[in-house]
Amino acid sequence: MALFDTLQDYVGKEVGLSEWMRIDQSLIDVHAANTGDDSWIHVDPARAANESPFGTTIAQEFLLLAQLPKLARSLTVPMDGVAYPLNYGFDRVRMVQPVEVDSNVRARFELKKVERKGHHGLLLYLDVSIEIEGDDIAPALVAEYLAYLRLQD
Repeated sequence: MALFDTLQDYVGKEVGLSEWMRIDQSLIDVHAANTGDDSWIHVDPARAANESPFGTTIAQEFLLLAQLPKLARSLTVPMDGVAYPLNYGFDRVRMVQPVEVDSNVRARFELKKVERKGHHGLLLYLDVSIEIEGDDIAPALVAEYLAYLRLQD
């Protein structure tokens, strides 16, 4: 597997930094409608302004997680010989702090490890953090994100 050997050179390095993405109320509302995660702190701006400690609505944590495939388009690892990539799951996910409505977020990816998976695949272990623009204290989310690369025969 030539790609396996090539990817070893990327282990321990940043392999993706996405563009900033706006988390607006319409995105939060669509996620609420699709998932049932429609607590007032997410979907009721008037109530959140009065009762929330943030003074505004906040994004659902799983909305952020659901954005990872889109944000992962920034990955710069070689894909020569890959038939298709698949999301494989997570070994660790932590929601570190809330994201207020109209914040910009981006994802930073580091390749942690590459393993052979079956006869025709590779498993990438990516450390990912979703950062909030203007907040240098802590990310919104950190995870170990797994991606499966099905190699061409």
